Amino acid sequence: MRNVLSAARPRRAVRRTRLIAAALATASALALSACSTGTGTGDSPVADVSVAPDAGKPGTILDRPFEKPNLVLTDTTGKPYDLRERTKGKPTLVYFGYTHCPDVCPLTMSNIADAMDQLPKADRDRLEVVFVTTDPERDTPAELAKWLPSAGDPGFVGLSGEFSKIQAGARQLGIGIDPPSKDEDGKIVSMHGAQVMAFSPKNDRGYVVYGENTTVEDYAKDLPKIIRGENP
Repeated sequence: MRNVLSAARPRRAVRRTRLIAAALATASALALSACSTGTGTGDSPVADVSVAPDAGKPGTILDRPFEKPNLVLTDTTGKPYDLRERTKGKPTLVYFGYTHCPDVCPLTMSNIADAMDQLPKADRDRLEVVFVTTDPERDTPAELAKWLPSAGDPGFVGLSGEFSKIQAGARQLGIGIDPPSKDEDGKIVSMHGAQVMAFSPKNDRGYVVYGENTTVEDYAKDLPKIIRGENP
């Protein structure tokens, strides 16, 4: 896997533009959402967090930032990846999703990648983007290595491993994940929170959450401040 510090980020054509209905909860909880065409409701909150919502901003600044998950998984090269250690002191975006997602997951990765293309190289080189699969049985390290360059960027970190560990790591951020299941049409779907968590390089805490409706322009505007550890 190419390291994010050296990855080239060519311009990409605009990918899928369809978004599913659920948006980021800005009340007192982060909720599950159906990243699929399945019929699950996925609207049960999994963690209470105090937030400072601002309708004029794409991100939600958390009153009580989350600690970075104590999560050790396998990267696309097949080697152990300690999230805390490998991203220590670095501005980091973490997203939980899966490669067979029909809409939100590839769109989220594409939007982040396209926004990063608009940043100065020095800023691009500082930012880590970590994609953690919620469907590890199908999303092996090899599959993630194939998918990430097309859905997002070759420099993005892809992680897979035991579902129980992934679920526990997500819950440390108040993000819910259900085991993959089949819908009424027999398709395997993954119910998971569709939030992107931004971690500050100053204290390694997750202090800003972005929902699935966040646009390329929104990310491009906020990322320079995220990279500096400032409130967007």
